[in-house]
Amino acid sequence: MSFGRGEHVHLMEILEHRSVPAAAVSIGLTRRCPLHCRHCSTESLMDSEEYPAEMFTRFAETFTADSHPDFVLLSGGEALLRPDLVRAIAERARAVGTRTHLLSGLFFARRPRIPAAVRKAIDAVDHFSASLDVFHEEEVSRTAVFRVLHELLDAGKDVSLQLVGLGPDDPYLADITGAVRREFDDRVPMLVVPLASVGRAREWFVRHPGLPRPVGAEPCALAGWPVVGFNGQVTACGNQDVMDGKVPLPAHLYLGHIARDDWATIRRRTLESPMVRALRTFGPRHLADRMGAGCGDAGYCETCYTLSRSPDIRPGVHELVRRPSTALVEQLVTRSLADAGALSFARHFAVEGYADLVALGHRTGQEGLACTG
Repeated sequence: MSFGRGEHVHLMEILEHRSVPAAAVSIGLTRRCPLHCRHCSTESLMDSEEYPAEMFTRFAETFTADSHPDFVLLSGGEALLRPDLVRAIAERARAVGTRTHLLSGLFFARRPRIPAAVRKAIDAVDHFSASLDVFHEEEVSRTAVFRVLHELLDAGKDVSLQLVGLGPDDPYLADITGAVRREFDDRVPMLVVPLASVGRAREWFVRHPGLPRPVGAEPCALAGWPVVGFNGQVTACGNQDVMDGKVPLPAHLYLGHIARDDWATIRRRTLESPMVRALRTFGPRHLADRMGAGCGDAGYCETCYTLSRSPDIRPGVHELVRRPSTALVEQLVTRSLADAGALSFARHFAVEGYADLVALGHRTGQEGLACTG
């Protein structure tokens, strides 16, 4: 079967847009998943919540040639449990100039052949990414994952891997990244991120908090793309605790709901919300300190969660973003992040020593890559 309908989209091209506010939207199509990974951030099960497909397709239908995200990132749970929905969104997106990225846990790789409906969904998207780590390998074998990736690569599909590890000294990361590089001759890029103590991992994994972060400006790189949760709620934050309600949703992170709001409205709120703009420019700890609320030893995200609780912060932030000097700083921060490029973003979030693997297979990313492990 041909996979030629989608455009060629390398992982680097998506990461290069990470600094552009509202350049993309992430959509969780379902919380359901047939796998039982011990570290699952969404704590997905096959009987987890799932909302009507029409809610998501109606939102995608609000994309127009004049107003659309550059990318739509589809995930779950396991998005490919809803292959017809994936296909419908991808085809609508392509019709107006939006490209699509799909993340899957490859539950179907346990079968000898990719199911027809799943193949059509993968065919429809522009970039296909698979999760692979020591926890996924308890559910789906490395051999099965490699087999599927070979099939997609041979058919001309752009693919990547999303890996999770315990840190730079994790022997599994050295093993798996080396195996992928050898198996695919450096054609498959990898985004390697550290395990977080969220979801099921919260029960058994605790990362040492380290030293408190400085209170100086530290822009939030993740406040730029709106995130659509499984229930259609849209936030300016993809933190799973926020989306699951384990942390009460801070008012300043709420952008709307796709059952009521179209893309143009969500985009406008993402770009114009004073609180979200200030987070992208200064970061939460700097805002708390600057507005006199203080942040003590609270972490970066933890400080953000509390910003809406102080009655003085919102008017202070609104006054701050109205200043011409703030608009200039905002432009400089956005430009600086864009100039730094995809590798800079990866180095900020990836496990130390593994960030450059996002460039494997990229036309400009082959030079100077040292083999990790």
